[in-house]
Amino acid sequence: MKKIFLATKNKGKIKEIKKILDEIDDLEVLSILDGIEIPEVEETGLTFEENSVIKAIEIAKYTGMFVIADDSGISVEALNGRPGVYSARYAGVNATDEDNNNKLIEELKNIDNRKAKYEAVITIASPNLNYKSFYGFVDGKIVDKPQGKNGFGYDPYFYKDEYNMTFGELDENIKNKISHRAMALDKLKLEIKKFLL
Repeated sequence: MKKIFLATKNKGKIKEIKKILDEIDDLEVLSILDGIEIPEVEETGLTFEENSVIKAIEIAKYTGMFVIADDSGISVEALNGRPGVYSARYAGVNATDEDNNNKLIEELKNIDNRKAKYEAVITIASPNLNYKSFYGFVDGKIVDKPQGKNGFGYDPYFYKDEYNMTFGELDENIKNKISHRAMALDKLKLEIKKFLL
């Protein structure tokens, strides 16, 4: 049984990624929920990919394990791609999801163009620091009022026309098939066995 460690302290991400990777035979997915402590990694990259690689390599070095790291966020067309890589700390370093969402909605107050996309880069790194990254995205738009209690982050405000629902309303099994993270993880799943060898 191969072991792989999820380099995140975000319990929402851990739950989502584990559920998607549980489909892979002979793979045990570990995280901080298994009592493994990891240091804070400073995200100094200017892109999701750079931050994902920084996290994967640092935590692979620290744990000596195969590691998966995700960097993801929401990019809003009318805001020139903001919050982008600052999605998790858009309203400040210790901002809550609610703080970040309030800031986003405030910035979009008199703007008609609500096009947005969720983006994710998943990087897998080996103990000898080889790595490979996988990109996924999903288009949608931002709504003014939160809808639904599922998911985390900007999910209650991220509306998907095809489903007439926000990610906060979508059943998690559907979200785990169509989300930006699911798209990146689907690409990873095609190559993970090779990488773990």
